[in-house]
Amino acid sequence: MAEALLEVRNLSRRFAAVDALKQVNFCVEAGEVHALIGPNGAGKTTFIHHVSGALKPDSGSVHFAGTDVTALSMHQRVAAGMARSYQITNVFLGLSVLDNVALAVQGRQDSGSSFRFWKPVIAEQGLFDEAFVYLEQLGLAERSVSLAGNLAHGEQRALELAMALATKPKMLLLDEPMAGAGPEESARMVELIEHLARHVTILLVEHDMTAVFRLADRVSVLVNGSLICTGTPDAVRADPAVRRAYLGDTA
Repeated sequence: MAEALLEVRNLSRRFAAVDALKQVNFCVEAGEVHALIGPNGAGKTTFIHHVSGALKPDSGSVHFAGTDVTALSMHQRVAAGMARSYQITNVFLGLSVLDNVALAVQGRQDSGSSFRFWKPVIAEQGLFDEAFVYLEQLGLAERSVSLAGNLAHGEQRALELAMALATKPKMLLLDEPMAGAGPEESARMVELIEHLARHVTILLVEHDMTAVFRLADRVSVLVNGSLICTGTPDAVRADPAVRRAYLGDTA
């Protein structure tokens, strides 16, 4: 069995009279793409908030790279090597594509400040050289001098991934990267994630089941705050409980 990079143990969270998470045990192995799926209201966002540090559990713990990170802030988890796409990658629409990624590089060098406060990019060529490498990986090199606000939706999502990569994460949390994308943009995003998966562990939350079953090494299904199944895409697709609760008879 591969080493567990992320391990969530007996995680529970209650909001008023609602059990949003119920004793969830979950792990992501180093080097895999692990997809978390489930119907709307299943608790996926709440779960990801707990993994990234935006929320603290009522009980249970989160362990990352062998360390209990339950008490750590979001920024401390970024510094430890955990990057969440929307958390890290607030695009500055009035800056160039290259400047956005250079800021992400600088943020990593400044212990994962996560851009809560504006800080000009230091005039060091090394920042821009490194930033350009990430743009090349995400197919945005030719757009490096364009304003981020002038990018198409799919290009902005790719820029977000480039910025997340600039933090040099051990694990990427990708929260619905295909949201709002058309068919061509979704296909391009799948290709980008396949490329990223060769270099970094990925936890993927996504509603596009075609993308999920193409990308994931393992899939976990969350329903009403409980994890009902984890397995290979084929095993999850065939699981009767999953079909009843989420995928339906046509899956």
